[in-house]
Amino acid sequence: MMQKTGLPAGPILLSFPLPEKSREIMQQINNVILAQKLARLIENSWLSRAALVLVLSFLGVVAAFGIAPGTITEPVPTTRVIEEVALPAFGADAAADADYWREERMQRGDTMTSLLSRLTVDDPEAERFLRAAPEARVLYRYLAPGRTVRARIADDGRLLALRYRNAGNLLTVERSGEGFTVAERAAPLERRVLMKSGEIRSSLFAATDAAGLPDGIATQLADIFSTDVDFHRDLRRGDRFAVVYEMFYDEGEPARPGRVLAAEFVNQGKSYQAVYFQYAEGSGGYYTPDGSNIRKAFLRSPLEFSRISSGFTNARLHPVLQQWRPHKGIDYAAPAGTPVKATGDGVVEFAGRRSGLGNLVVLRHQSRYTTWYAHLSGFAKGLRKGMRVAQGDVIAYVGATGLVTGPHLHYEFRVNDVQQNPLRMVLPSAPPIAPGQKPTFETATAPLVRQLALLRGTNLARLD
Repeated sequence: MMQKTGLPAGPILLSFPLPEKSREIMQQINNVILAQKLARLIENSWLSRAALVLVLSFLGVVAAFGIAPGTITEPVPTTRVIEEVALPAFGADAAADADYWREERMQRGDTMTSLLSRLTVDDPEAERFLRAAPEARVLYRYLAPGRTVRARIADDGRLLALRYRNAGNLLTVERSGEGFTVAERAAPLERRVLMKSGEIRSSLFAATDAAGLPDGIATQLADIFSTDVDFHRDLRRGDRFAVVYEMFYDEGEPARPGRVLAAEFVNQGKSYQAVYFQYAEGSGGYYTPDGSNIRKAFLRSPLEFSRISSGFTNARLHPVLQQWRPHKGIDYAAPAGTPVKATGDGVVEFAGRRSGLGNLVVLRHQSRYTTWYAHLSGFAKGLRKGMRVAQGDVIAYVGATGLVTGPHLHYEFRVNDVQQNPLRMVLPSAPPIAPGQKPTFETATAPLVRQLALLRGTNLARLD
């Protein structure tokens, strides 16, 4: 039998006083429970979420959602530390040998006085030396607007050193005892390998400019693929290129481009790839990844960039004679003085003037082929009959000699002394990688092929 007590049935509520801290914690817990109930109620009612936020904000529990119920937070103890830091001395108390480097760019109309003033040089002795000393005149020959000049200056304004880079040389002026010394030496350059890619929208040079490629690299790119792609006629909007190349830096600033190490050009959906391989000391060339020579025995064009003003045809109205006659060559319109390149390795068979062709160069290649370059303004220095030339060598310059109406190059390609259309015929290839060099070639070029694969389909406008 259960003994009855005087306590009522059901839950027992106990009430006892709580410390102030405990009451705050209990209030937070009750607020959280109330907020959870309100959330379930509003979720099943017509009230919006905005109303929920207003209600919770009113209760002051929005911030409580980030704290688990029952969490007691205590203030983090902090310590304030004050420490004396020694600063370098300036002004009259500075060390006598304190100095710093300052850099300025040459501006149009600059004199040595104005340049030294912007460099904050206060040294009449240095200014007199730079203006009057014969050995310092080398600076005046090379200083040009836009170029950077660096000066090492003492705290009292005396000039300690002046450095100026011109192309690959470094010109220095240094204080030595009571005077100055001037020296010129090759600038130590840092080599970096960069990667760029882009898409043709209007022209090759516009696309390479947009990608940030130096003009020297863009020209190499055109040269590498010139035997497969006619950059005068074959370019299409949407063609793509990718290139891995060297760039040389002088103290972090671009100094000059180096060599193209690998490149890919996609023309009208067809991909052409080339990697550079040095097969002997000081000698190398461009090959496809499987070892085929990218270079043909002949270039498609003797000019880098131009337009065809008259093509190969059996009937053309001569612009001067006004007669219909065959035109057995390709005319390239270009400004007078444009360099003309040998389209293949060969020997100079003729260099002189010949009636309506004006100044003419004829090169013989092997025994069957000859190339003719006419209407020239002049010949390359030292060019003479019997001289050997290499593919790509400058042999002459575009002119307007002979029967012409303006400057252009007339180019003929002859096989057994019969003119052929160089834009249509299949050009012979140069020798591939020798079997004995194939393992070395594959080891050296594999990283370049991987870099081209990485660039494929990208548009890397700036990497440096």
